[in-house]
Amino acid sequence: MTGYELLVLWFAWVLAGASPGPATLGIASTSMSLGRRAGLIFALGILSGGAVWGVIAALGMSALMLANAWVFEVLRYVGAAYLLFLAVKSLRSALSTKLQTTPKAQDSSALRIYAKGALIHLTNPKAILSWGAVYAISLPADAAPANVAFMFAFLYSGGILVFTGYALLFSSPRVVQAYTRLRRWFEAAFALLFGAAALKILTTRLA
Repeated sequence: MTGYELLVLWFAWVLAGASPGPATLGIASTSMSLGRRAGLIFALGILSGGAVWGVIAALGMSALMLANAWVFEVLRYVGAAYLLFLAVKSLRSALSTKLQTTPKAQDSSALRIYAKGALIHLTNPKAILSWGAVYAISLPADAAPANVAFMFAFLYSGGILVFTGYALLFSSPRVVQAYTRLRRWFEAAFALLFGAAALKILTTRLA
């Protein structure tokens, strides 16, 4: 690919990653409710999950997984169930009239926050399909391992930019103040969006 084509591919990858979805919703919710540190840890979990799928696809295992539809079906239902859990949790928070002070990121376990982020990406079977597709259109069938590694790192840099950017944006003082004032409305919106994401995973054909 030419330098121009690589640049277009990178921007397309960034735009796809930045579009509303389970990962970006999770980062926004965590950053607003628990603060910048928690948002960045959650984003690190998302990035780790993305790295796992990126490496698996680079090793050619995506084709093997695609040939075994049951693997994707298991991931589909586990991922949808997890998103529904997040939707119910947000809904309960939205329905609660209990006044809350601005939570501290230190009050939550870093490992637990990280695991939640990683789980969102690891249970999304479309993630490995995205990596497999981008490798297929950007690399020849006989691509050298060094070229595959370069493409992974090149695209992964876009994910780092997007997900850490979300954490920084949604943990800004003005956004956090708005969340504190309108917590129930934000949580209701998150409940709706997480539920919609779960429904999309259940109804989208993975091919």
